[in-house]
Amino acid sequence: MNRQKKFILQESEIPTQWYNIMAEMPNKPLPPIHPATRQPLTWQDLAHIFPEECAKQELNQTDAWIPIPEEVLDKYRYYRSTPLVRAYALEEALGTPAHIYFKNESTNPLGSHKVNSALPQCYYAKQEGTTNVTTETGAGQWGAALSYAASVYGLDAAVYQVKISMQQKPYRSSIMRTFGATIEGSPSMSTRAGKDIITRDPMHSGSLGTAISEAIELATTTPNCKYTLGSVLNHVALHQTIIGLEAEKQMALAGEYPDVVIACFGGGSNFGGLAFPFMRHNIKDGRKTEFIAAEPESCPKLTRGRFEYDFGDEAGYTPLLPMFTLGHDFKPANIHAGGLRYHGAGVIVSQLLKDGLMHGVDIPQLETFEAGILFARTEGIIPAPESSHAIAAAIREAKKCKETGQERVILFNLSGHGLIDMTAYDQFINGDLHNYQVTDEDIARNHIGV
Repeated sequence: MNRQKKFILQESEIPTQWYNIMAEMPNKPLPPIHPATRQPLTWQDLAHIFPEECAKQELNQTDAWIPIPEEVLDKYRYYRSTPLVRAYALEEALGTPAHIYFKNESTNPLGSHKVNSALPQCYYAKQEGTTNVTTETGAGQWGAALSYAASVYGLDAAVYQVKISMQQKPYRSSIMRTFGATIEGSPSMSTRAGKDIITRDPMHSGSLGTAISEAIELATTTPNCKYTLGSVLNHVALHQTIIGLEAEKQMALAGEYPDVVIACFGGGSNFGGLAFPFMRHNIKDGRKTEFIAAEPESCPKLTRGRFEYDFGDEAGYTPLLPMFTLGHDFKPANIHAGGLRYHGAGVIVSQLLKDGLMHGVDIPQLETFEAGILFARTEGIIPAPESSHAIAAAIREAKKCKETGQERVILFNLSGHGLIDMTAYDQFINGDLHNYQVTDEDIARNHIGV
């Protein structure tokens, strides 16, 4: 029988500011570079694509605290705070002395953390008179959240979903359409970028890099349209810090503080959202918390990528970003964790990784599903395949505690539920899923930078 213990904040305790770690990092991230001029970007450059306020937040390395607009706070209060949960049953199943906590971001109506940034991005777009927004999505969690947020603010939304993920998770597309968005599988024939990719590789199954290219092209060729992004960039991680700021207060209610903080890793918003508020205490107060980003073994940019200036998309439409990357034309394997199939790491996380303030681990696909099923059978929640990477990493840490007898406090982010991922679970249970490993030759053949 489950013995969960949940910690919930009162409405008055919900944070009213986001935390901007760039203001307090010992080494600031290198600037993004304009691909044509080779000069550092200004917020005015970014405002041609993004809402103006998001462009300013992207480059803000001065202000540690950014006020959350009151209208966005009102929307947050519909589903926040999300629970912090002590996972007693998982601890018992593992026989570990570790104390395992998870921040449950699956409880909001959209089923994942992504709505935390979708709402402010659409709010800022609406405030400046934008009528259309466009974006990319992998597994569809971000596309669903953006479609919902666009409907809240009366915006038309167009979503490019990675083609293989669209086939694997058709109901996510249905969710987006329910909220009024239009959906295209990427690469598509509706943009020049998509046509070029299909011409080079007619069987291309898509990646977040291809979908970003198409969404940016649509934003730059459609009047009164802005591009929104679900991960990677600084302002997205900023919005997600609502997760870690709540978790700080909830861990205090539990009377503990994490020794290890873990989240799955695609581009960095989910990881940064939980980790950055705790990491500031390592930077400012000398805490020794360990931070682990769990990525797929088939897309190992943190553990095997190179730190270079590279494009954030396949077609080369984005600025050049200083990041750990596998190359902007890297074709990830068709794993079911579609939200983690991205070639690069956000610039903040890349700098933190360089500075040794965090580290990455890569997790094989089968291990993630084993972890997801154990979590479901002990805690009663079926996790998204992406979130199962964090669970697998937490289980590894808990097993180390069992071996050493060390009683450590482990905190991970359950970034979303897997109730629209049941095809993947069926395939795992039936023995039809496989691990995918990337060879050194696979990595070496990709284009990095320019």
